[in-house]
Amino acid sequence: MKRIAVCPGSFDPITLGHLDIIKRASQLFDQVVVLISVNTSKTPSFTESERMMMIRENTKEFDNVCIDILDGLLADYVKKIGAIAIVKGLRAVSDFEYEFQMALANKKLYNGAETVFLTTSSENMYLSSSVVKQIAYFGGDISHFVPDNVLDFIRKRLVKE
Repeated sequence: MKRIAVCPGSFDPITLGHLDIIKRASQLFDQVVVLISVNTSKTPSFTESERMMMIRENTKEFDNVCIDILDGLLADYVKKIGAIAIVKGLRAVSDFEYEFQMALANKKLYNGAETVFLTTSSENMYLSSSVVKQIAYFGGDISHFVPDNVLDFIRKRLVKE
């Protein structure tokens, strides 16, 4: 039986922190689906296809990683593809409260998968797509936060003129 995990997020844009979690998940599972999820409480800066392109470019070294887009319930998607786990990265205690609620809700909606929390590496504890976008908007250096090909994309889209 193939052990499939889903790594959901908005990835708007993908950061080095995201890539660290994806890489580590790819070492734990036979297949990892990086799932671009629609978050109704966020207004994305990049289209789903742009985010997919950024993720694809930065995960091509991982043979067992694929990318998909979801506009629906995560639990339904996980069940449909036969995944056994939902992988989420945790930066701080504040992340845990929200992610714990989501894990319980997903477990109630579909009991066939577990949520697996991977703690972030120390150099990425403060890193989020929102922080990256805020720094970029005001012309700050985000080169330590995102892959090089994403850096150019962000600068063209988000930097305040």
